[in-house]
Amino acid sequence: MFTGIIEAFGTIHNITQDGTNVHFDLESSLASELKIDQSLAHDGVCLTVVQTTPESYRVTAIDETIQKTNLSQWKIGKKVNLERCMPANGRFDGHIVQGHVDQVGNVKNITDQNGSWVFDLEFDHSLGNVTVEKGSITINGTSLTCFNSGPGRFSVAIIPYTFDHTNFHQLQPGDLVNLEFDILGKYIQRITKGYL
Repeated sequence: MFTGIIEAFGTIHNITQDGTNVHFDLESSLASELKIDQSLAHDGVCLTVVQTTPESYRVTAIDETIQKTNLSQWKIGKKVNLERCMPANGRFDGHIVQGHVDQVGNVKNITDQNGSWVFDLEFDHSLGNVTVEKGSITINGTSLTCFNSGPGRFSVAIIPYTFDHTNFHQLQPGDLVNLEFDILGKYIQRITKGYL
């Protein structure tokens, strides 16, 4: 389980296709602390560490993960948001994040507010996911609060610290991002739709 509070960046330095799997090798300040079999969220996608060195590590994504996330667009040199699992005695500084991406969203517009930025996003509403005004959303693994929420759209405001310490500063209109919708909202929606 994660909280959506980004700890560090990982920079992709190698991508290897292995059948339908893809291996990603990343350099990070966290590398020396990682262990094989450890779960680590990469732009909100929970992946397992399979190799480590003091400066880098490897994770493997299966085809299902590649198809449901923006990992197919990852390139060498890309900076990825990283978060290790929350320790049992840790704080919930963000919200409950599983590291299971529900779908990708599209950055529709970025507005510089002279001190912060507003990101307008769109997503395929037909998949049944919803946002709630002032509710939680995870974008590329970052815990944020929605506003201007409506069917298939919402906005988030990004303060300078978050802009600089996550990969939001790299995003451009048209980019795909990983979305994990609030777990409480997902359960409530399924109950009201009769799925549970």
